[in-house]
Amino acid sequence: MLSAADNEMLTKTGPGTPMGNLFRRYWIPALQIEELPKPDCPPVRVKLLGENLVAFRDSNGTVALFDEHCPHRRSSLFFGRNEECGLRCVYHGWKFDVSGQCVDMPSEPAESNFKDKVTIKAYPCKEFGGIIWTYMGPPEHMPELPPYPLRYLPENQRSVTRFLNECNYFQGIESAIDPSHISFLHRRRSDNPTDMQKITHKFGNPKYVVIKTDYGMMYGSERKTDDPNTVYWRIGHYIMPSFQMIPPLTIETSKASDVSFNCWVPVDDEHTMNWKIVWDPLYPLEGPGSRNGRFNNTIPKDPVTHLQFANRHNDYMIDREVQASGRTFTGMPNVPVEDQAMSESQGVIAERHKERLGTSDTVIIVARRVMLEAARTLQNGGTPPGLEPSTLNVQPFCMMLPADVPFLEGVKDYLTPDPANS
Repeated sequence: MLSAADNEMLTKTGPGTPMGNLFRRYWIPALQIEELPKPDCPPVRVKLLGENLVAFRDSNGTVALFDEHCPHRRSSLFFGRNEECGLRCVYHGWKFDVSGQCVDMPSEPAESNFKDKVTIKAYPCKEFGGIIWTYMGPPEHMPELPPYPLRYLPENQRSVTRFLNECNYFQGIESAIDPSHISFLHRRRSDNPTDMQKITHKFGNPKYVVIKTDYGMMYGSERKTDDPNTVYWRIGHYIMPSFQMIPPLTIETSKASDVSFNCWVPVDDEHTMNWKIVWDPLYPLEGPGSRNGRFNNTIPKDPVTHLQFANRHNDYMIDREVQASGRTFTGMPNVPVEDQAMSESQGVIAERHKERLGTSDTVIIVARRVMLEAARTLQNGGTPPGLEPSTLNVQPFCMMLPADVPFLEGVKDYLTPDPANS
């Protein structure tokens, strides 16, 4: 279990909180590029880390992210006019450029220089991989953009979607990095199960290896197989502050596999935007030349609220007949819904001091420690992990190993950055 004080530190991400300060030292996803499709398009509301913001694309195509409220009388700039390289408040006409500087103040006398003294809080934005990223921390500590492979790939080799979780960000993370739950929560009956399904359905109590790294942590789960001399390993990565690389759905023989990349961005302490990003370093995701038609990044959701159509307001569309039949273990429509149901049913902020954890929770326990240690490191004037771009070129993978081969010896070739993903 986690103490109430540590749980408070782990889950609160608003301005001035230890975890909020930590998140603000990284580049995080803010919007999909398609949400600001062209210069001078309408602004959009954004909420990140408890801050109400507004984003717009100016006449030159540059994206800006502002405090939503005009510094004059605090009216919302969501209603503003996006025109001539700036966002103009419709209340009194004050206009701000992408840096946050007031460049026009028509409500003041012509001889006034007051506009030169007024700025609005603005956060820098960069675009890559179909995403608008922002940095909300101290300008003097702004790191380089992370070199995730999707940054360099053509559009047909990557896919981005996102949906809203109605709970704290770390509950989504804990569900995703929990290796044992796939043997139960995501069990499906299939006439043609994959090799992975055959193993995970039969062997639901893996052993774990967790290694803290300079980007967060690497974790592996070892399962027995029907061959007593062979074990099955699934290896994933947790990358600061809230990214996860998921092991492939099949047993791969190549490091250059397609990658599922999750990110949980706090909207506020009780809501999270769950980003699901998929890329393939070598092939298109679908259509001619794709890998075996394995790609699926479609999440049915409301385009305005970003809620999945199956959500807590309709009990996640659970079908008790399907559950009883064994076609799926839960009777819920799909894997993302199952994960979300388990995360949200813990409450908007889980009461971790009431938990009873076992050895199967090893990965989660270490992830909590990594986050809390990083926040405390920053509090004490140190540098948190994962800010050095060269450390982020990692790859998730699955593999069979002889049962008598030590983990690090068996996977050593997979721990070298792969040029195909550079």
